[in-house]
Order: sequence, then C-alpha cells, then structure tokens
Amino acid sequence: MDATELRGKTPDELREQLTQLKKEAFNLRFQQATNQLENTARMRQVRRDVARVNTILNEKAAEAAQEA
Repeated sequence: MDATELRGKTPDELREQLTQLKKEAFNLRFQQATNQLENTARMRQVRRDVARVNTILNEKAAEAAQEA
C-alpha cells in the first residue's frame, strides 16, 4: 500500500480500510499465539499500513480544520 494511493481516498474509505487492517492485525496476533502464523513479515506490513492510514487521516483532518 502506497501513501499516494491512500491520499486519493476519502476519509470514510480510509476509516473502512483502517478497520479492515486492525481486524487483520488481530487475526495475525491470534495465529502467532497459536503457532499457526506462516508469514511473520505480514505483521510488520499491517502495522505499518495502519500507521500510514492514521497519518493520512490526521493530515486530512488538519487540512479540513485549517480551511474552516
């Protein structure tokens, strides 16, 4: 997932993406706890994607507040 790709989305789409990523992170943590996780690098990718989405959401909120 690229930041430029995320900047083109609306805040509602970003929030939806964020909930999906958090669900995936939860499932990955559960798989790791039960020793069923195959791709350990995916945990890092998901964690960074969550941070990216949060950053873009905060940027859009700050931009909207500045315009108002």
